Amino acid sequence: MKQITAYIKTNMLQKVTLALHGIEDISGVTVCDVKGFGRTHERKDGNYSDYHPHIKIEMICADGQVEQIVKTIQENAHTGLRGDGKISIIEIEQLIRISNGEGGESAL
Repeated sequence: MKQITAYIKTNMLQKVTLALHGIEDISGVTVCDVKGFGRTHERKDGNYSDYHPHIKIEMICADGQVEQIVKTIQENAHTGLRGDGKISIIEIEQLIRISNGEGGESAL
């Protein structure tokens, strides 16, 4: 199992979400409003400028779904401009469903 985390531009959320709904057997998605800055942050009067709003998308999926999910996010969040975002993929050691104690991929 893998955890996929993507940081995207706020105006791309609807497009990415609609595309993710098209993937069969996706277990769920968590979306958070976040703020941050990248390598190209600006300085104003010697201070860093305000953080820029972004969207953080997180999901846990089976290993076989990773490629399709990443491709879907990448294609639908891409504007071709600086700051389109990042996608990270992390191995999940264990997953337990709180409601019934199921573990592993059956907890997805």
